Amino acid sequence: MSFPDKQTVLDFIRDNPTATTKQDIARGLHVKGRERAVLREILKELEADGTLERTGKRAWAQADRPPPTGVVQFTHTDDNGDLIGKAVGDNGPFGPDIVYTGLSGKPKGKATEPGEGDRALCKIKQVDGEWQARALTVLEKRLTNSLVGLYSQGPRGGKVTPANRKERREFLIQEADRNGAEDGDLVVTTPKPQGRRQYGPNLGIIREVIGHISDPRSASLLAIHAHGIPVDFPEAALEQARNPKPAPAEREDLTQIPLITIDPHDARDHDDAVFAEQLDDGWRVIVAIADVAAFVTPDSPLDREALKRGNSTYFPDRVVPMLPFELSADACSLREGELRRCMAVEMIFDKAGTKRSHRFIRGMMKSAAKLSYEEAQAAIDGKPGGKAEEMLEPVLNPLWGAYAALAEARDRRSPLDLDLPERRILFTEDGEIDGIITKERLEAHRLIEEFMIQANVAAAESLEKQNSPLIYRVHDTPTDAKIAAFAEFLQTIDMKWNIGQRPQTEHFNRLLGDIDGSDYDQMVTQMVLRTQAQAIYSEENLGHFGLNLVRYAHFTSPIRRYADLIVHRALIASLGLGPDGLSKDMAARLEEMAQHISDTERRSMAAEREATDRYLAIFLADRVGSEFEGRITGVTGAGLFIALAGSGADGFVPISSISDDYWVLDEAAMQIYARGSGKTFGLGQIVRVKLKEVTPLQGGLLLEMLSEPMPAPKGRREARQRADAGHRSRRRPGPGKPTGKRAGKPKFNKKTLPKHKRKRRT
Repeated sequence: MSFPDKQTVLDFIRDNPTATTKQDIARGLHVKGRERAVLREILKELEADGTLERTGKRAWAQADRPPPTGVVQFTHTDDNGDLIGKAVGDNGPFGPDIVYTGLSGKPKGKATEPGEGDRALCKIKQVDGEWQARALTVLEKRLTNSLVGLYSQGPRGGKVTPANRKERREFLIQEADRNGAEDGDLVVTTPKPQGRRQYGPNLGIIREVIGHISDPRSASLLAIHAHGIPVDFPEAALEQARNPKPAPAEREDLTQIPLITIDPHDARDHDDAVFAEQLDDGWRVIVAIADVAAFVTPDSPLDREALKRGNSTYFPDRVVPMLPFELSADACSLREGELRRCMAVEMIFDKAGTKRSHRFIRGMMKSAAKLSYEEAQAAIDGKPGGKAEEMLEPVLNPLWGAYAALAEARDRRSPLDLDLPERRILFTEDGEIDGIITKERLEAHRLIEEFMIQANVAAAESLEKQNSPLIYRVHDTPTDAKIAAFAEFLQTIDMKWNIGQRPQTEHFNRLLGDIDGSDYDQMVTQMVLRTQAQAIYSEENLGHFGLNLVRYAHFTSPIRRYADLIVHRALIASLGLGPDGLSKDMAARLEEMAQHISDTERRSMAAEREATDRYLAIFLADRVGSEFEGRITGVTGAGLFIALAGSGADGFVPISSISDDYWVLDEAAMQIYARGSGKTFGLGQIVRVKLKEVTPLQGGLLLEMLSEPMPAPKGRREARQRADAGHRSRRRPGPGKPTGKRAGKPKFNKKTLPKHKRKRRT
């Protein structure tokens, strides 16, 4: 028998699992010379008969066990809430189930936790008979690996058209991979393993049918699956929610204080309550928040699932909650007249609204009333009724009195004042779109917001004073580059911005006040918004520029944000309010967790925006050919983005369809202008458009421009004319118009010569 033989190779691989490459195996078996060819053939045979699985160009692993370090495809979550996956080879997943147990070592950069559908490079080992993986790097997120779209059946098979307008892939579906999908179904598709085949169409396998295109709820279903937002809770988490067992803790009796909830009229849960009373020299305000930490204990099934989700996601027609409704709408909801556990902060303000002191309380309370924003506002406006009338003198009037003082302090603080309209889609009982309204902004909304802001500030101050680790909500100062671009934009409309001074919210507010009601009102508002950084969660305190606050932490919504739950636990631990506070292990992972919940927040925002776009497209599908007034909200070299009046739906006008003029992008001015005439379309401009095409699957609207462009400001027009003249003088001669010595001579191209006359390059 020649050396090496199959059994020798198998025994070596089994005894040396880290020797995965042909070079490792050859070195370990002392294979040299011609024996390497024998080894190569043996490895091919073992791969062909399924004994080995190829995991790389020249690497193998045993088919019945994963390699010590390798790529893992995470496929699902089991009943305990654990993430389960399999090792991945060239032909797809193989081997036994692997349980994900966390990140390996301290995460670097933007390392994130993998989720269902993700692929990650992992360290893999067997512990007590169970294969476990710790992630080194997430290689491929679900969004790039799977495709959510519309299945259409054809005479020679089917195809899946992507629901994401940015996605260019289409999958062809063979009959064996259809898995019951019918024409018009919305499906989740993954690429079909095709070995090392590099050419041919993209073949896919339908993994799940999530609905039908005719279902009015399809817009949210597509967004949920496209962004991998978890919907179903593991059974262990549901069981914990159905049978809540609060952690024991000493509690202060707040039941005699008439705390009330003020929420949207259709709110299912009530996680905050407020109270105020006038003092001789100021105001006493109490903000009470549902004590979620008492029920969602660290590392419990509920806690693991809440961390995975990061936050609740709010679609126009539904909510995907962070916590099961069995808990959030019951034991953790501050229902009127029912005894509830709470975390509260008592704050003392002077008459001018400046906070003098505060203290945190772990208490028991009974909500004295459940009011909607509209009911509370009507009572203050002199039209009381129902429970609001009963609460007017003892509760509502003091609340508004305290708010008047806090509003005075807020005006001195001068947070960024961007009052952007918010629209709401209304649905019938059957799920059909009933209409679109602009949400009314009441003083009652501002009151609750300001009280919550003050509670959040108090939480950050207390934790800093206790030297406790915490996660801040931060909003960084605009970068120098963004400020420079903003200043350049203002110059195009003959306005100035001092780029030498440090950006401050009061400067932005003064500018917004100066242009209020002018032709440039919306244009400048949009540019101020674009200049701002994105708010995120961070272990490092960068301050909150938009609110103009030195320190800020989310405390007031632990039912729907995991960041708030972390802050509650930190307060419990640092102030000695119970045994269920922030653990040392969790405190050590705050940087990683801040990155994760920032990522889940962005994921939710993208999914919410996608679903809204689709619902608006569905709403406008029968209005093709209609004319609308709109406002330009985006200017690119490809065309204009227009927000339609009334619905707020976003549509696109391709630049090539505007006119026969040659349009040029002026990025500094956020305008496009016609070369020659200098006429412009720019950010914030009101225009008339026609709806040409609607694609509900992608949520896209194609528009036709009906309005005439505006004349450019004189100074800008002259600058553009000079730039255009310079551009023309530098333009190279076109085809057939050579200059200089070669003028009039035919263009040389050696490919047009006969082969025997071509020079061979050596």
